[in-house]
Amino acid sequence: MIRSIIRGSGSALPKRVVTNADLAAKVDTSDEWIVERTGIRQRYIAGEGETTGTLAIEAGRKALEAAGMDPKSIDLIVLATATPDQTFPSTATKVQDALGCNGGTAFDLAAVCSGFLYALGVADSMLRSGMAKRALVIGAETFSRILDWEDRTTCVLFGDGAGAMVLEAADVPEDGPGVLSTKLHSDGEHNQLLYVDGGPSTTQTVGKVRMKGREVFRHAVVNLAEVLTEVLDEVGLTAADVDWVVPHQANARILDATAKKLGLPPEKVIKTVELHANTSAASVPLAFDVAVRDGRIKPGDLVMLEAMGGGFTWGASLLRY
Repeated sequence: MIRSIIRGSGSALPKRVVTNADLAAKVDTSDEWIVERTGIRQRYIAGEGETTGTLAIEAGRKALEAAGMDPKSIDLIVLATATPDQTFPSTATKVQDALGCNGGTAFDLAAVCSGFLYALGVADSMLRSGMAKRALVIGAETFSRILDWEDRTTCVLFGDGAGAMVLEAADVPEDGPGVLSTKLHSDGEHNQLLYVDGGPSTTQTVGKVRMKGREVFRHAVVNLAEVLTEVLDEVGLTAADVDWVVPHQANARILDATAKKLGLPPEKVIKTVELHANTSAASVPLAFDVAVRDGRIKPGDLVMLEAMGGGFTWGASLLRY
């Protein structure tokens, strides 16, 4: 059977680290308040010359190096982001040109924090259908550029970064590696619970992030537990079969509550939220790359990716590394 095999991963972070103490000097908050409610201790914030595009390029280059592939062999780039460098053209085309992948297909995808799961699902479908042979799938964000730094309920939650995977279509046995199943959902009814209050066709401004945290938390735990079960049921496996869960790094309490609801031991959950905060579409591939490079995720492991974001959008993907 034809599957999308993960050949390599990479990630990138801005140079500047901003701690909770740094934020407490500017807004009415404290390290204790942030850690207790979110598990976050620091985040990386893009500085001058650092953009979604530059971070995506760095992460993509590292993923290609890990895969040992010539950039010219990549015929598909899908970049998930809510903070593109320009309204158009897509940031993916900037990545394509910088890496030397010109000539194939490159486009951005907007599904906020679920963006990488959506991008992975699209790339997997295109690879399995034969529309492409090798894909670079990226999640990259500079969320700091759309934060209201006077709103302590949101500005403490987010950071900037990028993560990437190189996928290749290959004929493998049923128990071989690759993406096994992906399920994606959305529900526009909840638009006003997590959104940006601007846009080109409404306010002609970028806008700022607005969120009703309590409601988002409640929906996240229920939706993520359901979609994880949905993916496992499709492939005839249970949570006990999963070696690692790589969740969207939104909030340590959401990660813990979701794992508990599924009966997953906390040691199976990859957590980077303490160091990176919520990097939106970048958080899943960034956490995945961290766990691959530190040796936790190994070839043959069953890995579940999951995320939920504004829209609401949510999804999960099970893969064998």
